[in-house]
Amino acid sequence: MNQPLTGVALALSSPEHHTQPQRTIPFLLSLLDRVALITGAQRGIGLEIALAYAEAGAVVYCLDLPPQPDENWVRVKNYVDGLPDLPELLISAAGKRKKGELRYVSGDVTNQQQMWSIAQKIADEQGRLDICVANAGVLRGMDCLQWPAEDFKQLLDVNVNGVLYTAQAAGRVMERLGIRGSIILIASMSGSITNKDQAWVAYNTSKAAVVQMGRSMACELGPKGIRVNTLSPGYIYTQMTRNFLDRNPGLMESWSSQNPLGRLGRPDELRGPALWLAGDGSTFCTGSDIIVDGGHRAW
Repeated sequence: MNQPLTGVALALSSPEHHTQPQRTIPFLLSLLDRVALITGAQRGIGLEIALAYAEAGAVVYCLDLPPQPDENWVRVKNYVDGLPDLPELLISAAGKRKKGELRYVSGDVTNQQQMWSIAQKIADEQGRLDICVANAGVLRGMDCLQWPAEDFKQLLDVNVNGVLYTAQAAGRVMERLGIRGSIILIASMSGSITNKDQAWVAYNTSKAAVVQMGRSMACELGPKGIRVNTLSPGYIYTQMTRNFLDRNPGLMESWSSQNPLGRLGRPDELRGPALWLAGDGSTFCTGSDIIVDGGHRAW
């Protein structure tokens, strides 16, 4: 295990009267000189995670269906472009880059060959692909006895097949280049509980599949040094959930009452967990489902 010394081992190996010990904690959250691919990243949770990674120094490719990003994505990109360089401590330990950036790429996660090609193009441009967040997903409710076959297949195509194709695309590049990367599949607490009073059989089924997909891929890819974890949010107030809540008066209060914190989560509250899973702070974490639900499952 020829790993750089850190923590107590580093402290004990330093000369007793060392005048300037080195801080290592900032490196656990730094993504400087790393490249990430995030799907469903034009808005919502995907864009929130993309911004966090860019702030941490990564070059982030935001993939979504529209040929061009919307105005809000452009504003976030401009915000990232205006950020100052990262601290010299991090820059001196990295390569030539001094800060992160956002890039947009149009793609369809249900097209396996296209996803594989996009990941390969990113690797060709950057020489690497370190992080992948398979975030694209859709939510639709319907009585479990009424789901038309084609509609059910379409939801699973995005929420399950699309996640697999995205993870495959990144994993193939990581394996070929020998990169000890991190693949994060966005699942949901709905993958391990049934949402009270919600007819979400298709969505819940899809997210349960993603949780098990993460465990299975982690076991296969672990020997290659590639980590795979799932991140399972609870009720988060995004544009997608906002539209659903607007059509269902009283549901906001109901959802808020179902966790000990008594509220819905914010997209920015997923930044920390997503950043931890992507970086060096979680190098012994794989096959895990990280639940961020305000304590919903504790009751």
